[in-house]
Amino acid sequence: MKKTVVLILALLTGATLFAQKYAYVDSEYILANIPEYSDAQDILDEFAVKWQREIEEKFAEVDKLYKAYQAEAVLLPEDMKKQREDEIIQKEKEAKELQKQRFGRDGDLFKKRQELVQPIQEKIYNAIETVAEVNNYSFVFDKAGSLSILYAKDRYDISDDILDEVSSVMQTVRREDRVKPSQSVTTSGETRDNSQGVNKMINKLKDQ
Repeated sequence: MKKTVVLILALLTGATLFAQKYAYVDSEYILANIPEYSDAQDILDEFAVKWQREIEEKFAEVDKLYKAYQAEAVLLPEDMKKQREDEIIQKEKEAKELQKQRFGRDGDLFKKRQELVQPIQEKIYNAIETVAEVNNYSFVFDKAGSLSILYAKDRYDISDDILDEVSSVMQTVRREDRVKPSQSVTTSGETRDNSQGVNKMINKLKDQ
């Protein structure tokens, strides 16, 4: 008897789930058709390039100091050698700290991204919420998100409806002019680690 009750409850729960309305959006497509987001990306790219160049100059200065030290080390008294070594190590530390400040977790680029992109994301979320409530959707999935959607019919895609809704608070591309992004929309901020070569030089100094 108990097993029968459990089975009935499971069937009722499943039937309720299937009875609920659902839809999905493609967040990459939505973002690609919002000019303000593209502008934000361009601004982030400019900051990333500027700060990357600033960091590269810092590490280039360390490299220059180290090569000069190597060339003159045999002629320097011990106290002067120690002074030059400390200077190089300090400069390398400052370069690393700047790199962390600009591109690290909660760094300048992260904060700038939050400043520029988060308001756009909030407007999109509010539009999704509005469309979902008006159309009585219980679930709205993101096709471009971490959830794997193996197959979905186009009629369940409400991305254009979201863009139409969000157009009331920000500019979007007209429905007939919208295009699918050719590749994933990503935010700026990837930077290569300039400290690898310098680290080897600094380790040599520390070992001396």
